[in-house]
Amino acid sequence: MVKDSITADIVLRGGLVIDGGGGEGFAADVAIAGDTIVAVGPALDAPGARVVDVSGLVVAPGFIDVHTHDDLICITQPDMVPKISQGVTTVVAGNCGISAPLLRFDDAVAEPFNLLGAREDFAYDTFADYRRAVEAATPRVNVAALVGHSALRVLCLDDLERPATTAERARMDALLRDALDEGALGLSSGVFYAPAWAADVAELQGLAATVAAAGGVYTAHIRDEREGIIEALREAFQVAQGAAESGPAPLILSHHKCAGVRNWGRAAETLGLIDQARQRQPVHLDCYPYTAGSTIIRPDLADGEVEILINWSEPHPEMGGRTLKSIAEDWAVSEPEAAERLQPGGASYFQMAESDMRAILSHPCCMIGSDGLPHDTLPHPRLWGAFPRVLGHYARDLRLLSLEAAVRKMTGLAAETFRLKDRGRIAVGMKADVTVFDADAILDRATYEAPTQPAAGIAHVFVNGLLAWTEGGPTAGRAGRFLRRAN
Repeated sequence: MVKDSITADIVLRGGLVIDGGGGEGFAADVAIAGDTIVAVGPALDAPGARVVDVSGLVVAPGFIDVHTHDDLICITQPDMVPKISQGVTTVVAGNCGISAPLLRFDDAVAEPFNLLGAREDFAYDTFADYRRAVEAATPRVNVAALVGHSALRVLCLDDLERPATTAERARMDALLRDALDEGALGLSSGVFYAPAWAADVAELQGLAATVAAAGGVYTAHIRDEREGIIEALREAFQVAQGAAESGPAPLILSHHKCAGVRNWGRAAETLGLIDQARQRQPVHLDCYPYTAGSTIIRPDLADGEVEILINWSEPHPEMGGRTLKSIAEDWAVSEPEAAERLQPGGASYFQMAESDMRAILSHPCCMIGSDGLPHDTLPHPRLWGAFPRVLGHYARDLRLLSLEAAVRKMTGLAAETFRLKDRGRIAVGMKADVTVFDADAILDRATYEAPTQPAAGIAHVFVNGLLAWTEGGPTAGRAGRFLRRAN
């Protein structure tokens, strides 16, 4: 019997396919025509196709970074090397209530929006303008985006120290609807941050109702990840659960953690509460595989109990790479006082217990999000290493989870949860976002001392069918797209 031939541009020959669905890997070739996977099977016959030998390597869907602050860097630095070098082919921007579209700043960029870029980079008056700018930049990775609640508040409220009025809620809702019509994935909130901490449940529920009716998602950087974490989780559940007649808004808990020494050991409690909530409403979470978080310098987080590493400081750039404790000792002041002097700036906070992080990372509803801050002078190493660290350190070396489960968290589960059509799986008809890696060699190399080191073990990365990265570095072409929410 003669095997039927297929028409393809590229055939990945002889790899182990881990398809993103969670099932066991299997030996197969993968054929790509244009931007689409057209065949998956043994010994594919594709006359004239370019054959890439991937024997001994894993062929997986391109990784989806569900928690990024890449809103502007994807336009100003479209090569996106920190992400493509670790196998990421899609980023979800606009997290933590902090999004760039619609905002402009006359002077210095207000915190926490300064995490996204410089004043001149905020140049998009509508979500449609932002989408067109991403499309024109053609970044090396695909970009999808959430609308930030904090951004809506800055635009629509004249006083951020109170809940929104009925008229202000209506203005926020109109801007949100416009963005959803243009393909935004949903709404993100960050009531942990000053622009939004005065928001009440009713304000958030109204916006979540709009998201639910449109088929979007609601992501939440909860109010308190420390001692008040249980109350903060319940607030997030309430916002999403009471959202709309069409049902609750799917809730994603951003970078779930039990922060602060006094909070260590509580992951079983928080995950148990999440599991209870999942019985009545859709809830997922994301996590990065490190025990340090990173955000702006905040004196209230300088508790003297956790180590704080300064990533950058505008008034004292020479202090980047030093600990807050050592700086405070040199200045003969308290750590909170030193933090005030260093503002505005960014820092890494070594605030989580390894055992808690592992429990969260391995939970079935947890996805992978780097939460990397691309504009930091000395960024947290998660910006360059989060995904290889999960695959190499936690899946292969520690066997915390299987390779198949790890790949699903960063591919199929992410695409399904965020409604990214035709992404996240190695299957016929899916878009050809593909990451090929060496399961024995993959490992993060970024450290706190040298945070911009590309990972080891990423052999080939394809974005919409175009080779975007090899072990030698980025290729000549870029093919990233703006990804709209699937309806």
